[in-house]
Amino acid sequence: MPKSQVVVINTTPIISLVAALGDLSLLNLLYDKVYVSYEVGEEIMAHGSEGFAVRQYQEATWLTKLTEPVKLSSLLKNVLDIGEASVIQVALDYNVKTVCIDETVGRRFARLSGLALTGSLGILLRAKQEGHNISIKSSIEQMRVNGIWLSESLIAAVLVRAGE
Repeated sequence: MPKSQVVVINTTPIISLVAALGDLSLLNLLYDKVYVSYEVGEEIMAHGSEGFAVRQYQEATWLTKLTEPVKLSSLLKNVLDIGEASVIQVALDYNVKTVCIDETVGRRFARLSGLALTGSLGILLRAKQEGHNISIKSSIEQMRVNGIWLSESLIAAVLVRAGE
């Protein structure tokens, strides 16, 4: 299946995909364009060049990394963290239909904003469904080894959908 979507991605899915797979190349295989807001870029880089996922983020030159802060709506600014708020605002400003957010409150506001959603596990599932050689179970194990928390019920549901 050809690449067919544009997505705006939040910090946690970037970190989770690096934890799961070691890099971000899967995003380049699945999406025509991946926007990263200035604010998300700042969150990734917050711990300097030695921070987790920084090298992989910097190496992913195909990401569309916005270089200016987004002008946030008052509602988003006051309810969500800066990364999630900026992801939703960039999607609205650039007319992008899908956002990649893992956090519950951010996902709720994205839905209320009329946006389609995916998350780090949704990206892995899509990759598997499109025929990429991905083990969802191994990816989840790597995420957990690297400190990514996932609920047991979410893991079980994703493994069922993946047929693992």
